Formats: sequence, structure tokens, C-alpha cells
Amino acid sequence: MRLATHHTKGLVEAGCDEAGRGCLAGPVVAAAVVLPPRVRIPGLNDSKKLNAARREELRPLIEEKALAWAVAACSPAEVDALNILRASFVAMHRAIAALA
Repeated sequence: MRLATHHTKGLVEAGCDEAGRGCLAGPVVAAAVVLPPRVRIPGLNDSKKLNAARREELRPLIEEKALAWAVAACSPAEVDALNILRASFVAMHRAIAALA
């Protein structure tokens, strides 16, 4: 796996963000990404401050530069059972676990 060859002393940092917490219905989705330490992607900052078109422009750059990336979700039924905050955390944990 590419990710395993880039870690430092057992430490790997991943960025993780969710989408869907503001919706009244539907899943909550999270993505996790590991970029090499010194890689910078211009315009990549807070995804919630980017419009949909800019996020789509950045996506292939992120996928190209990433050591690993993953997307995971909690279903609407899970959101109802857990509450939106817990479902967000579950989706983020799933995305991070999928990096390995």
C-alpha cells in the first residue's frame, strides 16, 4: 500500500470533513485524505467556503496528489438512530478506517 511507505514513526495525519449535517433528510457523507507532508494545493482550504464548481475542479488534483483517500457515509436510518452529530463522527471514522 502506498500510504504505509510514507508514514513517519508510526504517525499518519489525515484530513477529514463531512457533508450533509445541514440536511433534513438523507445520508451524512465524510471524506478522509492523506497528502504528502509538503504538498500544497492552491485553493484547498475549507470545503464549505468553496462553491460546487470549485470543489469539482479540486477533486482530481486531490486524488492525484493524495497518498490515500476514502469516502464513507451513514444512511438516513443510521442518522435517525444515532442523531446527526454521532452519525457524522461514525461516517468520519469509517472514512479514516478505509484509508488503511
